[in-house]
Amino acid sequence: MTSLAAWTDRYITFTRDEWAQLRDSTPLTLGEADLELLRGINERIDLDEVATVYLPLSRLLNLYVAATQNLHKASAEFLGIRTPKVPYVIGIAGSVAVGKSTFARILQALLAHWPDHPQVDLVTTDGFLHSNEILEQRGIMNRKGFPESYDTRRLLRFLRDVKSGAPQARAPVYSHVVYDIVPDEFVTVCQPDIVIIEGLNVLQVGGLSEAAAATEFVSDYFDFSIYIDADEHDIEEFYVQRFLTLCETVFKEPGSFFEHFAHLSREEAERMARRIWQDINGKNLRENIAPTKTRAGLLLSKASDHRVTNIKLRRL
Repeated sequence: MTSLAAWTDRYITFTRDEWAQLRDSTPLTLGEADLELLRGINERIDLDEVATVYLPLSRLLNLYVAATQNLHKASAEFLGIRTPKVPYVIGIAGSVAVGKSTFARILQALLAHWPDHPQVDLVTTDGFLHSNEILEQRGIMNRKGFPESYDTRRLLRFLRDVKSGAPQARAPVYSHVVYDIVPDEFVTVCQPDIVIIEGLNVLQVGGLSEAAAATEFVSDYFDFSIYIDADEHDIEEFYVQRFLTLCETVFKEPGSFFEHFAHLSREEAERMARRIWQDINGKNLRENIAPTKTRAGLLLSKASDHRVTNIKLRRL
């Protein structure tokens, strides 16, 4: 089990095997067919990875959610009031192509099988990007995904509604096919037990252009946060391989914003992917995303095969 030396840091560090032992008797509630529906493009997550990494985390979060629910009950009893149902909010951060979306979907599915919190909603911050029209007007279309490309005020309003127990909170919808916000389409959150917020810059506290962000941050509304990490070289390879797959699939769909990429040769597509990584995604990772990792409650480090190699849990 974890050595005493690991406790000298802000985080308790676990090897993959040490973390797996913390699963205890938590049952595996997903089958191969379920996992196939949850996997992202080019990700090779198997049931062993789910049992080793996700189930211990599912157990930990179940304990945290129960403790938070009891804390709310105790506070309401002390004040002598009836309070609205307030969701437990989990933030998931990390680079483009590191596997945040797949991670969030699997975690959502596992958490929803616990009897005390069956309703688990997932919201991505892509929906809070400014529209392409606004990005073009501001001259930052090539900085989509950078902090200034988000409607931070709107995201904060959404989170305020969620954490105040509002009957409904609406989040805009983003399409990766048309590469823009879908007009008049929303994800509606209706007082679930847990809300997972997944996005690039959800742990960001500086450098935002929105005035409201000077005193209020997205992560202020998180009960727990997770950062998915990997060596930048590996993430670049994840991105390149995903781009090549998209050229053969999504980019060929009618109305795709990236339809012009679908006609590139494999060599041309790889050169384009690496150029985009160097000019945009890699730069965003180094300047804005990676510096936020130490604000997370849990750090998961991936190897080049997408498997988690070690876990760091911040001490309470």
